[in-house]
Amino acid sequence: MTPTPASAAQEIIDHLRARGSKDNVAGMARFGIATETALGLSNVVLRRIARAVGTDHARALDLWRSGIREARLLAAFTADPGALTLDEARRWASECNSWEVVDTVADLCIAARLEQVLVPEFADDDREFVRRLAFAMIATAAVHLKTEPDSALLAWLPLIETHSTDGRNFVKKAVNWALRQIGKRNAACHGPALAVAERLAASADRAARWTGRDAVRELTDARVLNRLGL
Repeated sequence: MTPTPASAAQEIIDHLRARGSKDNVAGMARFGIATETALGLSNVVLRRIARAVGTDHARALDLWRSGIREARLLAAFTADPGALTLDEARRWASECNSWEVVDTVADLCIAARLEQVLVPEFADDDREFVRRLAFAMIATAAVHLKTEPDSALLAWLPLIETHSTDGRNFVKKAVNWALRQIGKRNAACHGPALAVAERLAASADRAARWTGRDAVRELTDARVLNRLGL
């Protein structure tokens, strides 16, 4: 039976287990998804379940505590941003073990408007997935916080530049993602972001150079320039 808003966390978990697929789990591993606790449900299915059960913060905390991949994604989908505390966000960040969970938690943290506290804090944390969360939050904010002053996004560029030398795969890709999303936000953000990208592209550091060159390539693409009116 499809879960409903009245369903408890354990009922939802039982439903997830019943719909699991070992074949899907094997496929997820090819995309760098941590599958140790995965049941094999796609995000499309999880989003559908999230819409069916609705927002329930206490239940989301229970889902997260299960440690199951799908339950943790559902937790991030169905937690109440207005109820999410800094301590809860910190605990979830410390327990993330997969880039896709990190990026989903980033969406929640931005909806909760915790970025001003957590971005610098998480960027300063040496744990790979915690640091990734900082830059995933920046990337998400650049896209979704449409009424936020551009200056608030541009203020993160020095942090991007500082951590561009972190060569760990999931951090490097998030730093690059954040830089590109700021640059594509609008014409006012494009120039400062491109300037950072060009500096990084000329860096002696391999990770920074990769981030810079990739960002320059996208930010100078004709389609991006046309969309921004440049």
